[in-house]
Amino acid sequence: MVKPLVQAASLTLLRGAALVASPWKNGGGVTREIAAAPMVSQAAASLDTFAWRVSVADVAQAGPFSRFEGVDRTLVLLEGAGMLLDEAGSTHALTQPLDVARFAGEAAIDARLVNGATRDFNLMVRRGAARGTLEVWRENARYNLRAQTVLLYCAQGEQDVRIDGDREVQLEAGDTLRIDTPDAQRPLQIETCGAGALLAVALDMLDAPPQDITDTVSRDAVRTS
Repeated sequence: MVKPLVQAASLTLLRGAALVASPWKNGGGVTREIAAAPMVSQAAASLDTFAWRVSVADVAQAGPFSRFEGVDRTLVLLEGAGMLLDEAGSTHALTQPLDVARFAGEAAIDARLVNGATRDFNLMVRRGAARGTLEVWRENARYNLRAQTVLLYCAQGEQDVRIDGDREVQLEAGDTLRIDTPDAQRPLQIETCGAGALLAVALDMLDAPPQDITDTVSRDAVRTS
C-alpha cells in the first residue's frame, strides 16, 4: 500500500531589522508588526479587523493602554527595567526579562515605567475569531505543537531551530520564524539549540478555510526551503 505524501509546513523567516516602526498617535511609543491575520469576513488585518496580531512595541512614556474590545492580550517584557500595569485594584508586574502578563483588551490598564523606556512583545487574539497560546522556551529541547500557524520569536541571544527533523533555520534576537502547517492536527516537531530564548506562539483560526498567507507577513520576509 502506497502511503500518502505528507505536505511539508511552509517556513517564512521574518528578520527583526526589516520590521517597520509605526508611531503611536499619542507619541508614547512605536509598534513593529510581525504578523497578523484578518477575520474570515475581512480582506485585511487592520486594528479593527484582525483575528490575531503579533508585534513588538517600544514604550517611551507612561500612560493608559488603548482598549481592544473582545481581544485577549499577552505581553512579554523584552528589554528595559520594565512596566507596572495597573488594572482595577491589581497590578501586573513586568520587571524581569521574559516576564509575562495576560489581560483582557477591554480592561482599563494604566502603565507605569519602572525606569525609562521598555520594549515588549505583544500577542492579541480576538475571541470567537481565533485561538492563541504563548510559551517561553528557555531550554534547548524537542517540542511538539499542533496549530495552523506557529511563530517562534527569538527574544534573546541566538537559536538554531530544526523543523520536523530536517529543515534548520538560524534566528538572531528580534527574528521570527513563521510556520504555516497544511494539517493542524499533525504534530509539528521543533528542536531548539542555542544560548538564547524563544517565544513560541501557537495560533488557530476558528472555523476558517485555508488562507493565502502572502498578505499577512512582511514583504521583506525570506521564505526558506
